[in-house]
Amino acid sequence: MENKGMDRNTIIGMLLIGGIFLFFYFFNKPNAELEQTPNKVDSTEIVEETKQLEEVNNNQLDSVVVDSNQLFAPATAASEELFTLENKFLEVVISSNGGQIVQARLKKYQTYDSLPLYLINKNADFNIAINGDRPMNTADLVFAGVQNSDNKVTMTLDAGSGKSLTYVYTIEPDNYMLGWDVVSSGMGNMLPQDGGLQWEMKTLRQEKNIETENTVTELEYRFASEDDMDNLSGSGDDSEEVQNIKWLAYKQQFFSSILINKNADFEKAGLASKTIEGSEEYTKLLVSKVSLNSTAGDVNSSFGLYLGPNKYEVLESYEQGFEELIPLGWGILGWINRGIVINLFNWLEGYGLNYGLIILAIALLIKIILFPFTYASYRSMAKMRVLKPEIDELNEKYKDKDPMKKQQATMELYRKAGVNPLGGCIPMLFQMPILIALFRFFPASIELRQQPFLWANDLSTYDSIYDLPFTIPFYGDHVSLFTLLMTVSTLIYTYMNQQLTGNNNQMPQLKYMMYLMPVVFLGVFNNYAAGLSYYYFVANVITFGQQFAIRAFLDDDKIHAKIQEKKAQPKKENRFMRRMREVQEEQNRQARRKK
Repeated sequence: MENKGMDRNTIIGMLLIGGIFLFFYFFNKPNAELEQTPNKVDSTEIVEETKQLEEVNNNQLDSVVVDSNQLFAPATAASEELFTLENKFLEVVISSNGGQIVQARLKKYQTYDSLPLYLINKNADFNIAINGDRPMNTADLVFAGVQNSDNKVTMTLDAGSGKSLTYVYTIEPDNYMLGWDVVSSGMGNMLPQDGGLQWEMKTLRQEKNIETENTVTELEYRFASEDDMDNLSGSGDDSEEVQNIKWLAYKQQFFSSILINKNADFEKAGLASKTIEGSEEYTKLLVSKVSLNSTAGDVNSSFGLYLGPNKYEVLESYEQGFEELIPLGWGILGWINRGIVINLFNWLEGYGLNYGLIILAIALLIKIILFPFTYASYRSMAKMRVLKPEIDELNEKYKDKDPMKKQQATMELYRKAGVNPLGGCIPMLFQMPILIALFRFFPASIELRQQPFLWANDLSTYDSIYDLPFTIPFYGDHVSLFTLLMTVSTLIYTYMNQQLTGNNNQMPQLKYMMYLMPVVFLGVFNNYAAGLSYYYFVANVITFGQQFAIRAFLDDDKIHAKIQEKKAQPKKENRFMRRMREVQEEQNRQARRKK
């Protein structure tokens, strides 16, 4: 029997699968444009307003000093004192200038070029200060600092006569959360009456692929009144005013800085995000201005500032919904990743395996779990293959007749043979949520960051066996070997599937489209995480083994004999066949009415 083409239903199923993948790429890829809501304003306005506000503060600082009987001195390099808080995860340096953080280093991580990893340094222009409509910005003033202990620093701005503004920083062992208490006393006539806390930060580059890091760096926030999150667009400049938020985060690809008010929610916040063009050191300028709870102008607030990795178990341990920052997918995709993939990954990780072997083990386990559906798919395709000669006879018989009669005769053949024409693609679609969930999991998994395997130095970003002297549109400036292997194996899989399903002369053009999709994916995956391309490659190789085993087990002659036996038996009409018959009868009635 000749096996030269593909079954039409299988082709449609495969095209649907490819369409789903392309949909998820173009609408869920990191640099996908997010539609701006009507209440958003131009981000440049907020950024410019922030700059103008800083200029006003600087220009009018002298008047504040005079009005306060020169109680406050402007911050200068000569007046700066530094204080350090440290545990085994985090090292934080606090300056007397502004009483704020000037450095935060994650001890257990390095940058893509093996340098110490700082979420905050002096180049990041980190500024978190009380600021409002009055010409006063605490970042411009000198605090008196006291190192109370290794895990506590107190910064005080003394205005005399019992008036003061105090910052208390604390850090707990084995924790990425920095405690920050803000207390003022008798400062009602000096602090902003309707102001708040202004937080500015340039996010520092940490990863090899700066384009991806830039587009996934976002200002995200969680609403207090509902279990929901939102964010400013990661693909360009954006700004927004929001109300009643529980916390806000400056999220980078694998690390985040999260501000949470422990006493109450932020009633309102003005947020802005601006891309820093042409920089190899920074990705975004993120700005937030949030309201503060105050009584007669005085402040008594307790904040937490998370400075750490986007690791699911770590973020989840704070029980604030921080783990939602990791883009694991919505709906069933997120459920698969959180409920199955992460637990499976952590279980295998506990054995101390290389992460390349962990990915291989995950592919094997998932293929074993899905094998019953894979077998059912191949068995259905085998039935369609052995029925092909009879289907060809019907096509020839009704070639010049009413197409509806040919369709009715074909469906009647399927009914008698007990074959579901969609049986080959339905099990494949059943597997799609898992494949798409892994499409989201691997690029977001910090566990793969800087983990080598074979020729790949870092499974969380693209592998490169050759850097091109030019950039190819939709492909890039390098050659990813894992992506090439995935593409070649997918082309082989497509060819083998065609041989398995048999010839289809009705839609021969679709056969060539099936070969085009892997070539399209070659450009899509060339800049994706090597771990993802590697997973799809080994999954294809495992599928080849399953195909050989199933084809050795399935005997076309036996399948054909069983089909003939079923055709000879009285066949009860199932729901699918009944529905198809009803549709055909309705179409026939409409055709007769038109005549």
